Amino acid sequence: MLEIEQIKQVRVLCIGDVMLDRYLHSNVSRISPEGPVPVARVTRTENIAGGVANVARNIAALGAQATVTGVIGKDTTGHDLEVTLARDDGVQTRFVVTEQRPTTEKIRYVSQGQQLLRADREDAALLPDALEQQLLEVLEKEVALYDVVVLSDYAKGVLTKKVLGKAIALAREKGIPVVVDPKSSDLSRYAGATVITPNTKETMEATGIDPSNDEQAQAAGLKALQISQASALLVTRAEQGMSLVRAGLPAVHIRATAHEVFDVVGAGDTVVATLAVCLGSGLPLEEAAKMANMAAGIVVEKAGTATVSMFELLEAIKRQERKHDPQNSIRNKIGPLPELLQLCRQWQQQGLKVGFTNGCFDLLHVGHVSLLTFARAQCDRLIVGLNSDDSVRRLKGPSRPVNSEGDRAYVLAALQSVDAVVVFGEDTPESLIEALTPNVLIKGADYTVDQIVGAKHVLAHGGEVRTFELVPGRSSTKMIEKARQSC
Repeated sequence: MLEIEQIKQVRVLCIGDVMLDRYLHSNVSRISPEGPVPVARVTRTENIAGGVANVARNIAALGAQATVTGVIGKDTTGHDLEVTLARDDGVQTRFVVTEQRPTTEKIRYVSQGQQLLRADREDAALLPDALEQQLLEVLEKEVALYDVVVLSDYAKGVLTKKVLGKAIALAREKGIPVVVDPKSSDLSRYAGATVITPNTKETMEATGIDPSNDEQAQAAGLKALQISQASALLVTRAEQGMSLVRAGLPAVHIRATAHEVFDVVGAGDTVVATLAVCLGSGLPLEEAAKMANMAAGIVVEKAGTATVSMFELLEAIKRQERKHDPQNSIRNKIGPLPELLQLCRQWQQQGLKVGFTNGCFDLLHVGHVSLLTFARAQCDRLIVGLNSDDSVRRLKGPSRPVNSEGDRAYVLAALQSVDAVVVFGEDTPESLIEALTPNVLIKGADYTVDQIVGAKHVLAHGGEVRTFELVPGRSSTKMIEKARQSC
């Protein structure tokens, strides 16, 4: 088992293509009169470090130390990238800065959690000799100082054959594990790596074998090992999980753990980061691969280019261990406010984003499930405030609720998207929100932000308010009326 104090000592050097993921969050309410395109009114800009810099972010989120090196332009995007990375404790930079090429930038226009458009600015040509030499000089000084080396290839021209060869050779001289996230179909470029992590598409392009089932994944992995002369291959197979292939050993097929896949952006970076941290902590490769698989299952349930903390990872391991007693696990999600306050603070102290939404949830329907799935994607932990029976009667009338607060709480707690449920007796959750002070408040878009109870408090404490477009025609009241009419 990994120890937190041990992880804090792990140092990882991340080499490769760095980029800035810029999200322009917007509202769309009309079509342009100039052409049949939506008009996006930008309300918020979010900058996230991408490429190998996102691997470094993931390593830091796990509690280890990361240094990221690559090439950035002497431009606004490069400056914004450095500012963004400076906010991540545990991340240092050793960039080569140049006026010869721009910093790679991916601009995403997003509305209601959905991407409308992505625009890229980049120069993916191989590094010119002078820049390549500068990067090689950085590697000469840095590699020996680390426990693990990560080579993250996004095919943007930084990982030339010379850079790859030098990095791997320097690491092998010192007995340092090398983890490679490949982009090239020529796996011989990564010769000598400890483990290479191609996805299904990359594996098929490199070997001509589709790893769509366990047998073919093993065959593809063995062929890739012959080509690359690496020690191991970890084929990441999306919803099918992963396959770890090593020469002379049986293949290990690890099943995926995700329940709700919201966004796969950055999942490969999370796998590489977790693998590197685990190897740096002394964990055997097979155990490290299982941890990486679990981390991927967590991150794809989040929106955008997200990270996973070691606290989340250890929690997920405990949940796996509790699977033999699922009913008790569900009941443990339901608790009184004092216990929930303590849990909420613990989550926030671990750097997790806590979300909150509320409702009566009398007869659970597709609208409820869609809202809760959306809400969970906006945060790392979702708390649901549930109106008590007395509160529902005051709001809905003496014939409601149909289901008791105990039954409603249990059904909500059984959902994968819900991390905690608390029952409140007031007509609104305002005092509950003020006590919890969540990082994100989520409510249906039938309310404007100024109408959402608790919004002022959350915003005043640096939090966010997100709204979700409700599923039309779905409500508990309508379900009850339809049932009565059919009687």
